[in-house]
Amino acid sequence: MRNLFLPALAVAALSLVGCTSTPNNPTMTLQTSKTPAQYADCVVPKLQGSAMAPTVSQTQRSYRIVVPSKISADNVLEAYKAGTGGKVFIYDRHLLASNLVPSNFERAAQDCI
Repeated sequence: MRNLFLPALAVAALSLVGCTSTPNNPTMTLQTSKTPAQYADCVVPKLQGSAMAPTVSQTQRSYRIVVPSKISADNVLEAYKAGTGGKVFIYDRHLLASNLVPSNFERAAQDCI
């Protein structure tokens, strides 16, 4: 029984590694010279090209792009109006997140800066 418990515990711990960031803490913050609308116009096609299905919502000062996930929390990208351009907050919540290799979501966000 003990032989089965340790591997199961290890798998459970590894599956939670990608969930270590709290919902209120972005995994990355970027600055751009683009307005939130220009940034959203750039990043949405890139996400769709990576077989993601982004949902876009907007306010007067910001755009929120959500990419749903079936196995982890949704990935969220928020672009806010700043003094000269915009500020982008990335919430990349894929399982087994790696800081060594950026995800397709993160790459699309950085390509549009």
